[in-house]
Amino acid sequence: MFRFSTVQKRAEIGGVKVGGQPGEYATVVISSIFQKGDKVFEGKRKEGFNEKRAEELLRTQDRLSEETGVPGMADIVGNSGQEFKLFIDFVTSVSDMPFCIDAWVMKPKLEGAAYCAEKGLLDRMFYNSLTVWEQDIETEIREIYQIGVKHVLLVSFDPADQMPGGRITGTQKLLDAIERVGAKFETIMVDTSVMNGPATALCGLANRLIKEKWGFPCGSAPSNGSYMWKQAKELWGFKGWSAADAALEALSSYMYHDFIFSGPMAGAPRIFPAVALADAFLATAVFGETRELPKAESHPLYKLFPDFVEQLKAIK
Repeated sequence: MFRFSTVQKRAEIGGVKVGGQPGEYATVVISSIFQKGDKVFEGKRKEGFNEKRAEELLRTQDRLSEETGVPGMADIVGNSGQEFKLFIDFVTSVSDMPFCIDAWVMKPKLEGAAYCAEKGLLDRMFYNSLTVWEQDIETEIREIYQIGVKHVLLVSFDPADQMPGGRITGTQKLLDAIERVGAKFETIMVDTSVMNGPATALCGLANRLIKEKWGFPCGSAPSNGSYMWKQAKELWGFKGWSAADAALEALSSYMYHDFIFSGPMAGAPRIFPAVALADAFLATAVFGETRELPKAESHPLYKLFPDFVEQLKAIK
């Protein structure tokens, strides 16, 4: 259940390891900043953002990452190349966490990637993302390859086939496009995202298939499901909804996710502890099956449950 016969590819982005066999490394939490509706924007987006609030979000995530052993990254959302320049400069001035550039359309993503190349940041940035539905995908691949992008995320979800096998087909389509262009990337990760909570289970199953076939680091965006579940807030208020959100992120961490897109960075205080416990839970399950403990010394199992680890070592 917890070991793949395929050699697992482990990425390293800005010093953070992503991938491997289940339980070897902690799940990477990638949370959004500067997304639509982010409270760092106090007025219209073009009027700028509250730097103090944005710095507080970044520093809080860094602290939680240190306390829990769960690595954090920033999903920097921009609408234009100019926004990306502003946001990238700010994030990198406050924190050393790795990050991705995230936009709905190709042009600002390419401009953001080019700026990262100009600033010498390609080692700690991954490109979010190459998608099945992009009409001019080969142009996009060629452009980022020429820029020198090292780490790239493939979004393999195909609306025409929403079962786990559809993500295999979607991944293959994108890999074929990369091959046609002749591009080479240091890291390929796969996002199998869907748009509701229960369907995130299909992402976990898809991740298992992809890791077994190619060994790529895999994940999804469980927050797509929780943040779109408006009924939860209507029924149980913010506390009830936030419990469901944390549960969905934790369940995903347990089920073949090397990384998760966890939604707005403001949610980090509930997400990091939830994922830390899920990672410790998974690592213990792996130990029960394999008698192997996590490879990363900073893993939440070691950091948060050291006495229990000593008990497990005695069993070995």
